[in-house]
Amino acid sequence: MNDAPASSPGAAGARRPGDAALTALGLGPAPLSPSDASPHSFPDGGSWRTEVPSVEGPEALGVVLKESARLDVPVHRISQGSGVWMLTDAEITEMVEGCAERDIELCLFTGPRGTWDTGASVRTDSGGAGLRSRGHDALAGCVEDALRATGLGVKCLLVADEGVLWTLHRLREQGVLPADTTFKVSALIGPVNPASFAVFEQLGADSINIPSDLTLAQFTEIRRVSRAPMDLYIEAPDDLGGYVRMYEVAELIRRGAPLYLKFGLAKSPGIYPYGQHLRELALSTAKERVRRGRLALDLLARHGADGGMAPLGSRLPGPLNRFAISS
Repeated sequence: MNDAPASSPGAAGARRPGDAALTALGLGPAPLSPSDASPHSFPDGGSWRTEVPSVEGPEALGVVLKESARLDVPVHRISQGSGVWMLTDAEITEMVEGCAERDIELCLFTGPRGTWDTGASVRTDSGGAGLRSRGHDALAGCVEDALRATGLGVKCLLVADEGVLWTLHRLREQGVLPADTTFKVSALIGPVNPASFAVFEQLGADSINIPSDLTLAQFTEIRRVSRAPMDLYIEAPDDLGGYVRMYEVAELIRRGAPLYLKFGLAKSPGIYPYGQHLRELALSTAKERVRRGRLALDLLARHGADGGMAPLGSRLPGPLNRFAISS
């Protein structure tokens, strides 16, 4: 366990939006409690990292890399949502090499999921089992994707099923998957309470997407039971609610560290599963996600809360709690 650095958001130099002007009018904010601050950080001492999601292929990756250099947006992780199976070996290799040149972690989604399966329950009002992998064959497909992707140099895999996560974690422990492979839990099955968050950590998750509508108090509740990194859309896609929490970024980091800030995009059509028929949309939205990142970073700087970013190139989560694996 690492203490958050003194320069992290929530330290003495940070301010809340509109603080001085509102205080002069007698409308000053309630004081922040030190007990609300997360005691955790990444192994390097940083409180937050950045992620650009929905980067669906080499061409979109090129746009993100170019735009992040132009706007000076530091990027720790780039993730894709359509799945390993929607990319050729050559495309995966090109993405791996492009990210390696900038020391960025590349995360690809694993295998078949319920929303694209033949099961009818997912299309009912209840949503059925959602993204989860239906049956042995879907589980096997996710394993196949994991083996293929890691064989091509991918070091981070996105999962949307508890059984897939536990299976891949066991394969990692056995050495079938590389020991430095990390697993990221999808926002579409993200936990919403401390107990479920801790269960995902125990199952092998190295970072866990939580829904963007959790309250600040709920962030603190989760941090009381787990130090596993959180992933959070500070602007959520419409299918995740379309929430824009830009002005809360400093406080989200203060309570949620270690935290990945995900630069999502509301009011944009979905692009999963991606293909060339969606090329212009994928490229334009990739570019805009980087710009959204610049806006968030500028806001942190204006509030004196831009300290505590983890060093670029860092990717591992540090020691986490796991369920015992029986022999």
